[in-house]
Amino acid sequence: MKFLDEAKVWVKAGDGGDGVIAFRREKYIEFGGPDGGNGGRGGDVVIEAVDGLNTLIDYRYAQHFKARKGGNGAGQDRTGAGSDDVVLKVPVGTQILSDEKDVVLADLDEPGKRVVICRGGDGGHGNAHFKSATNRAPRRADKGWPGEERWIWLRLKLIADVGLVGLPNAGKSTFLAAVSAARPKIADYPFTTLIPQLGVVRLNASEEFVLADIPGLIEGAHEGVGLGDRFLGHVERCAVLLHLVDGSQADPAAAWRTVRAELEQYGQGLAEKSELLCLNKVDAMTPQARASRAKALERAAGVPVMLISGATGEQVPQVLRRLADIVAKARAERADRPAPAPVLPPRTLVRPIGSLDQEQ
Repeated sequence: MKFLDEAKVWVKAGDGGDGVIAFRREKYIEFGGPDGGNGGRGGDVVIEAVDGLNTLIDYRYAQHFKARKGGNGAGQDRTGAGSDDVVLKVPVGTQILSDEKDVVLADLDEPGKRVVICRGGDGGHGNAHFKSATNRAPRRADKGWPGEERWIWLRLKLIADVGLVGLPNAGKSTFLAAVSAARPKIADYPFTTLIPQLGVVRLNASEEFVLADIPGLIEGAHEGVGLGDRFLGHVERCAVLLHLVDGSQADPAAAWRTVRAELEQYGQGLAEKSELLCLNKVDAMTPQARASRAKALERAAGVPVMLISGATGEQVPQVLRRLADIVAKARAERADRPAPAPVLPPRTLVRPIGSLDQEQ
């Protein structure tokens, strides 16, 4: 299955059914009268986050979704049938953006979370609605109101607790394979990882977290160099960043500065996230190189540096323990915060003055 994390789709809710003009014409009923029913409501367009999906590839070729029109009214004051909703199923972590990508309409970050992105049109009134003491035989019926329609962007941001960042060939995929059941491609050339990879790290029966590995960053990634920085969106939701620096290179401090500069250029609060800095591949270093490069990296970053080896597992359990503690703290803080309401645009259709807006 191909990985697709962004798609543009057109959605339209169903139009409301038409009201009708009808009169009672029964042989043994002395007085007739208007009995035209109202139209039914058009179907809504709903977007729902479901488990079991990790890509938006379903919206690569099917890009237009339209709900059905509501049923027309009928005589004997019968209301038309309301149409079923159209439900678009997306992976957990999908954001819904406006056509210009400047407004986040909704953020579906939990399984089962859903949002009505386009509301169906109201049904038109039949002539029975307009009868009164002074107008006993109205010959007026309204058309159904059109449903909302718009272009939207679907953008997937994977749900992970820890994000792996670093230059290409820093050992991120090796680390992910060593601590989880994920099996990313591992090779000795840059940009082996072309799409984000997820792995579940289980410390024990009650502690686990999700680790996300994204393609490596290089200098100028924010300008599109290499694979660019588009995949950084998949670590925006992470509680902590695990920054791996290749210890086998001559200047690890320069590698750290390069990645930090790209995080700052990207924005979205990534540069302010908690960061656990690790000097990787210490199994390929001499004791003297370990000490000197770790000291240089600590001096540049201003934070303690952990020396690890994803290939041999050296100090990996200690790193996982620190990550689990940070994730547990972040989860507790997130549970105490109230959930934000979706920021949906107001309805674009407003009934004229003098017309009663009845919800079907």
